[in-house]
Amino acid sequence: MRKLLFLSLCIVCFIGCSKHEKSPELSNKDIAKVLDEMTALMIHDVTNPPLAARFFTYASLSGYEVVAQNDSNCISMRGVLNDYPDIVKPSVPGKHSYQLSAILAMMATAKKMQPSGSLFEKYEQTFLDSCKKVGFSDDVIENSKLYGQQISKQILAYAKADKYNKISNYPRYTPLKKEGSWYPTPPGYFAPVEPYFNTIRPFALDSSSQFKPAPPVPFSKDKNSAFYKLMLSNYVDGGAGLTPERRAIAAFWDCNPFALKSDGHLLTGMKKISPGAHWMGIAGIACQQSKFSFSKSMEVYTMVAAGLTDSFLSCWDEKFRSNRIRPETAIRSYIDPKWKPLLQTPPFPEYLSGHSVISAASAVILTHYFGDNYHYTDNVEEPYGLPARKFTSFKEAAKEGAISRYWGGIHFMDAIDNGMTTGFGVGEWVVSKLKAKQAKQS
Repeated sequence: MRKLLFLSLCIVCFIGCSKHEKSPELSNKDIAKVLDEMTALMIHDVTNPPLAARFFTYASLSGYEVVAQNDSNCISMRGVLNDYPDIVKPSVPGKHSYQLSAILAMMATAKKMQPSGSLFEKYEQTFLDSCKKVGFSDDVIENSKLYGQQISKQILAYAKADKYNKISNYPRYTPLKKEGSWYPTPPGYFAPVEPYFNTIRPFALDSSSQFKPAPPVPFSKDKNSAFYKLMLSNYVDGGAGLTPERRAIAAFWDCNPFALKSDGHLLTGMKKISPGAHWMGIAGIACQQSKFSFSKSMEVYTMVAAGLTDSFLSCWDEKFRSNRIRPETAIRSYIDPKWKPLLQTPPFPEYLSGHSVISAASAVILTHYFGDNYHYTDNVEEPYGLPARKFTSFKEAAKEGAISRYWGGIHFMDAIDNGMTTGFGVGEWVVSKLKAKQAKQS
């Protein structure tokens, strides 16, 4: 009888201990791996830059909302982002890990939104197998997955309401056939990317035109005009003025998701990461270097991604308003018919420079979290054969990313300068919305 009682007490003790046993901790590296996998799928699908930013934002939001519901140091994005719903906290039958739920919520959203999202299944299974090896129980994994899926469904409903799905109903965009306006460029002569992107709901901005820039320098063939001087500047600096360092800068920040390389009669497609993926990678470098917690890193990624999307909205709103000619078209028409830019011209109007807008906005947001004079090494482009570059601040990197488009021969200087002004405005606005909500909560 005593032996039976002792055995019963042992069982009760074991059950009690198991119930309160903590699951292993995940880190910001686990978040970075999901985003890397998303980037790989974007390269596979040739996802355009604005759309890539949108994917990153909703996936990051899915993970962040889980964190906000389980970590009192984080606030919900309701009241920060436009029309953000009151996300219902899921009820699961047993213990779960909110960090694991956050990762799985990100995956669930990416699987639904990205065209080749089904390819995430293999990565997810590999990830869950590794979770079992480090000590996550089957029940915790299952409950965490259920929690993440229920959050993802609510974020996907929020995504659907941004009206991106309405864009396919708009008429096909036809380039204007008038002097000084954009027209498709060689070698692919691709149709313009996302001409109606400015019609979707911004995340933090009041509207896509909130930071409308000054008009571009007016087109003119007059050799004494300001525009002709812009052309000459590109012609000289994009030719004889290209030093090895300037070439390296242009190549490092190229980030053209799909370029065509001409080898005689053969055109070869080359896939790379998008500009937004590059800045998400920089965010990851900073989070890991500063040893940010899982929760804080999720917040950083989410705010950078939202800033990227709003930056693209602002930039694209202006691109298809001013509809300005690219340097390649202008210089070939009015200065030298054989001139070629160092980089391949992207398929959309010239003004503003997208890199300038999104780099400036990202720099402002990252500076908010990590401070000025933040030294880091950017190795994001190493997998694509480009050596790492060192920076002493995010704003220094933003300026280099912006001027890279000038050295590359694909933007005029006013598109770069005014693009950075717009980007700084977007970044500061996004940060102000977050700080206002945090102040209200404290």
